[in-house]
Amino acid sequence: MRRIRYHAYGGPEVLVMEEAEPPVPGPGQVRIRAEAIGANFVDVKFRQGPDTGGIYRRELPAVLTGDVVGTIDAVGPGVGADLVGRRVATLAEDAFADQVLADAEWLAPVPDGIDDATASMLPMGAPVALGALRTARLSPGETVLVHAATGGIGHLAVQLAKIAGATVIATAGSPAKLDFARALGADAAVDYSAANWPERVREIAPGGVDVVLDSVGGGVLRSSLDLLAPFGRAVVYGAASGEVTDIPVMSLFAVRSVTGFSLLAWRAAAPKQAREDMDEAARHAVEGRLRATLHARLPLTEAAEAHRILESRSQLGRVLLIP
Repeated sequence: MRRIRYHAYGGPEVLVMEEAEPPVPGPGQVRIRAEAIGANFVDVKFRQGPDTGGIYRRELPAVLTGDVVGTIDAVGPGVGADLVGRRVATLAEDAFADQVLADAEWLAPVPDGIDDATASMLPMGAPVALGALRTARLSPGETVLVHAATGGIGHLAVQLAKIAGATVIATAGSPAKLDFARALGADAAVDYSAANWPERVREIAPGGVDVVLDSVGGGVLRSSLDLLAPFGRAVVYGAASGEVTDIPVMSLFAVRSVTGFSLLAWRAAAPKQAREDMDEAARHAVEGRLRATLHARLPLTEAAEAHRILESRSQLGRVLLIP
């Protein structure tokens, strides 16, 4: 089978195609024949190497994560053989390949009629967005500030916050992305590449925002804390800027709070809720309330081009690779 890995840090050109034996599922695992693979921005930071981002470290040779949609073709010990032939989606570690391994416990069944882009968000993107909103204890009528609102997770968070009855202020970095965020249902959209973006948010929400969802970190997070209303909550689920942020404690004295969110930690701490989140995302998708936008559909051989798109921050929604 084919797989993509890299043996040196650098630009997208370090991604190389290799031939390998198909992986053998171990206890509790299944093997999936991949039909579509959703590429994730975090792997751009890992591929660039620790010297560029500091907090992103992966030993070489390195694999690429991804949200794999496909059909189970083998199961390991302790997994029912009746799973063979089922179409599922999963977040996989060694994902850029013709066949991948996954834990049977966290497979997301793919309902009939769901397109590949939407299916690819069922195991990770939508559960992260839902989990972050739950961690924020979002209530109907509150105002949510969603940063990076056109990314793989951000564009789902906008839709899920609207489903929950919130007013959504979306941030993005170009006029096209701002239009995209509004098309997703955002009530307002702000260009956070502009120096005065916090003032623009204050104009929209003079009393402050109740919730901030942030995957950027750095100065964006620091400025966001001062935009929180009393009892406002910021949930941090990424650090795409690569900057480790010192939280200004004085900003929290105005009855504000900050918490982090990780899907793996959420699954460990609240497995029942984490599973229900996957089911809820599937229901929203089937009923037409939640959709993942497809930005590009490329063959697996063009993995480097997928990373160029992600690195340019030009995508609107998902970038899929097709084995």
